[in-house]
Amino acid sequence: MPLTSRDQSSPISARRALRGLLVAAVLAWPTWSHAKTIRAVMHADLRALDPIVSSAYITRDHGYMIYDTLVAMDANFKIQPQMADWKVSDDKLTYTFTLRDGLKWHDGTPVTAEDCVASLKRWGAVDGMGQKLMDFTADLTAADARTIVLKLKEPYGLVLESLGKPSSLVPFMMPKRLADTPPEKPIAEQIGSGPFKFVQAEFQPGVRAVYEKNKDYVPRSEPPSWTSGGKVVKVDRVEWITMPDAQTAANALQSGDIDLLERPSFDLVPVLQADKDLTSGVLNGLGFQTMGRMNFLYPPFDNVKIRHAALIAMNQKDVLDALVGNPQFYKICGAFFGCSTPLATDIGADTLLKGGDLAEAKKLLAEAGYDGTPVVILAPTDVVSLKPQPIVAAQLLRQAGFQVTVQSMDWQTENAVFASQKPPKDGGWNLFFTNWGIADIMNPIASVPLNGKGRKGGWAGWPEDAQMETLRDAFARAGSSDEQKKIAAQIQLRAFDQTTYIPLGQFFATSVWRKELTGILDGPATPVFWNMDKAE
Repeated sequence: MPLTSRDQSSPISARRALRGLLVAAVLAWPTWSHAKTIRAVMHADLRALDPIVSSAYITRDHGYMIYDTLVAMDANFKIQPQMADWKVSDDKLTYTFTLRDGLKWHDGTPVTAEDCVASLKRWGAVDGMGQKLMDFTADLTAADARTIVLKLKEPYGLVLESLGKPSSLVPFMMPKRLADTPPEKPIAEQIGSGPFKFVQAEFQPGVRAVYEKNKDYVPRSEPPSWTSGGKVVKVDRVEWITMPDAQTAANALQSGDIDLLERPSFDLVPVLQADKDLTSGVLNGLGFQTMGRMNFLYPPFDNVKIRHAALIAMNQKDVLDALVGNPQFYKICGAFFGCSTPLATDIGADTLLKGGDLAEAKKLLAEAGYDGTPVVILAPTDVVSLKPQPIVAAQLLRQAGFQVTVQSMDWQTENAVFASQKPPKDGGWNLFFTNWGIADIMNPIASVPLNGKGRKGGWAGWPEDAQMETLRDAFARAGSSDEQKKIAAQIQLRAFDQTTYIPLGQFFATSVWRKELTGILDGPATPVFWNMDKAE
């Protein structure tokens, strides 16, 4: 509809009209008139498709649509069979997994044990829990077409917890021809065995991603629980629509143009909750930790004193107020493993909990001989839960005496940038911010950012810390929960001492959906689209 003269003279009306045109354009893509379709606006635009190369949650969510796992975690934190069941030898050194009947890849070929072995090895080369599991592994082979045999060098109590971890990086199973791809190189096709098929022909980064029901998928008979149980698909098609503007997405939800908004901006939640046609809820009750990660490879953060100066300049309340606003949805938290978890502790977190210390940060920066090297901060423009942190941090660092450059880009571009080890002057970076689901960081083996393996197997930032790896090994061998808690506290002290990363507090995201949707599941890797139905 063309703008009237009144619309053209009113900036607010013009913006509203343009939003309406944007929604109409995005939703005008052809779809099946007869298909039961769920349209969702996810927390980020999908660009990176390989869930082993990228730790982005939107890529993990894409993984759960089309791939499956050998085992999975339920709502009681217990590991359950998924693609396979298992037996453990009396000496705890041999795990034998047997694939269940009816497993086929989306191209129609059968899933084999060789496929799964290749998938596990690719995942184990880059994931924190996977790397630790591989350290304890003597042999991983396919005994026959349906049998996977994992032999350990010594007993290791986290085998099943590693294979059933619910979030990034998830050990998704892929065909061997794809899983043989080096782990740093994205796979060439999106072929899984999961409940949905990816519609490559309709994929447009920045516009939409489309999934169709996998009619050949045979779900388990158990009720769904977190990422375990029966993944029964009740719709024909799921479309992820990209709408970077929060108000546009909220308007589309209220008008019925979309069905689910995964993570509306916090200021819009009360408005949406007041709409009688909508339902809301916190799907991930464990919440998220927001954090800042420095690049250990290049100045100025190759200097531990300068890293520590940046740490004590931070103020969690400032960050959380800008990110969330309402204290009902956030928590000041100095625990590296998340508050309200078995390993939670405040040890070493005094400065963070008290709100930072700019004077001490300035003093430490001077003592470290900081020479004015600019700090390049990456700032995503299209993810509401990541926009404020770089801006607040830049201000605090400048107040502490740092020279700061903020580089704005979309989140998927930023994922590629922070994965690069180039120097900042050549397109690299010094500091970025992200959020981790608490399920991903609630123990030292699962926590990717606590990995101390540097360039060879570490996560973006690449700290090389032999003492951290020794402590993580000790945790892996711990024989009791009390011993685990003691070692976890030592790990937290080491992380603060080295400023492995900066924990900036905990928050909880609310999802909103139309009342026509039913069967929405909770869990640490939500939303999932199996079990979800839509009234016609």
